[in-house]
Amino acid sequence: MPFLDWVNKAQAVCSAADVPYHLLQFESAHGDPSAENLLIQGDNLKALKALLPFYRGQVKCIYADPPFNTEQAFPDYDDKLEHSQWLTMLYPALELQRELLAPDGTLFIHIDDNELGYLIAIADEVMNRKNRVAIVTFKQGAATGHKSINPGMVSTTNFILVYAKDKACWKPNRLFTGRKRDKRYGSFLVNPDDNYSEWRLTTLSAAFAIEKGKKITELRKELGPQLLEDQLNDFVIEHARQVIRTARPDYDAVSEAAQRQIDKSKAEPGKIFLLVREGYSDMYFKGGERWIFYREKLKEIDGVLVAGEPLTTLWDDLLSNNLHKEGGVEFPKSKKPEALLKRVIELSTKAGDIVLDGFLGSGTTAAVAHKMGRRYIGIEMGEHAVTKSLPRLKAVIEGDPNGVSQSVGWQGGGGFRFHTLGEPVFDADGGIHPAVRFKALAAFLWHFETGEPAVQTFDKPLLGIHNGTAYTLLYNGILGDRRPQGGNVLTSAVLAHLEEQFPRTGPRVIYGETTRLGEARLREAGITFKQIPYDIKAR
Repeated sequence: MPFLDWVNKAQAVCSAADVPYHLLQFESAHGDPSAENLLIQGDNLKALKALLPFYRGQVKCIYADPPFNTEQAFPDYDDKLEHSQWLTMLYPALELQRELLAPDGTLFIHIDDNELGYLIAIADEVMNRKNRVAIVTFKQGAATGHKSINPGMVSTTNFILVYAKDKACWKPNRLFTGRKRDKRYGSFLVNPDDNYSEWRLTTLSAAFAIEKGKKITELRKELGPQLLEDQLNDFVIEHARQVIRTARPDYDAVSEAAQRQIDKSKAEPGKIFLLVREGYSDMYFKGGERWIFYREKLKEIDGVLVAGEPLTTLWDDLLSNNLHKEGGVEFPKSKKPEALLKRVIELSTKAGDIVLDGFLGSGTTAAVAHKMGRRYIGIEMGEHAVTKSLPRLKAVIEGDPNGVSQSVGWQGGGGFRFHTLGEPVFDADGGIHPAVRFKALAAFLWHFETGEPAVQTFDKPLLGIHNGTAYTLLYNGILGDRRPQGGNVLTSAVLAHLEEQFPRTGPRVIYGETTRLGEARLREAGITFKQIPYDIKAR
């Protein structure tokens, strides 16, 4: 597979590994204090790296809306980076997000055509081209206003690159979108409650006119074309079990049972023939044609029955109407519609899954995830975290009625915690920062040793057992005594205490400040001793 090269690419490839691990500094809780949702203010790469020990392989959906690099300066941010700088910024962010994704997780990257080709190249490299699922075209505007004055073509679309962490494990949800009334369904079943052999048809327009008590020509003149179509569409939805179209089936593609009924209907064109199908809708034939009912097209979308079709890669039904009202915050040229994030989250998650946005901006992703009952993590580097995302999420807790609230039945509740980036866990010489407490270091060590996220509670020296090896940490007086005899130094007394409290016959890895036990004694006990901080690999 070809790769994209640029100035400083070598630096970009190493950046993710070189980013130091930082602590997350708790600032405030909002709403339910037990909620696991996080809003983090801080550098994108540093915050993503800080999440790795706790969330590696746990995030089900990542929506990334990085700067489009349009070479413009907007009121809320500067979107003007030199091309290679933009690539160097994005590459390590993609790498860290890939590590956070669950095996069946999905990455959505929103971009316009300025950097689309280059983004595809580096995303294919980081995520593996075989895991690219789709390139969605998103209609985000119309050819109106000042745009329509310019010569040439008017840009009305953005793009969303969709990648699976592992396409072999990827199991998206099945979604449908509404579509206009299918005008091929022009017949109406007059007597649906009679036996099918007695069924009679009229035209759809005639049935609609009878319902309204007026001729169709009068209705067209009275209502006008658009209102007439709206009312006719409502009539079709309401009477979907009576609205039909006829179609000549592909004889060679249907079952033998269906072929027999088709042959009978041709032989006796005045009769209706029924084929009952187990687990599928019944089939009706007359004169060699099948009667197809409009009810088979209906799907429930946001609680409303509409004619639906499977979701495609053209998303032209999510126009940004009244976008300025969503969330109660201004974010010109950058705010994404809540309906877009609802679709992304519906496609790739279920209730309780974790959604991540590392370029949170005005907070749309977190707000929609909150309303939809997903857990979420939002990262925003600048003051927008405080001036836009924070108040928006507080409004969500209070029952924000805008955006997708009505369609998902949102009435308020839940909570989130606000964090900033704290000190690095390790200093430049590999030493541990004084602010690091036992739980934090335990989480990092567990992650370093096992590659697994630190999801358990660390409140005792034994961190856990992984692949048959037990991992123990002596740090910050976890044994209740800071003296060498009972604290962070592995002595005979400490070992005896550990063996009494946590009996273990298999191999052990013990971290501590130092050990008073000789090599023979450690080998006899099946212990690999690692000294803090020198044996900790902060990679």
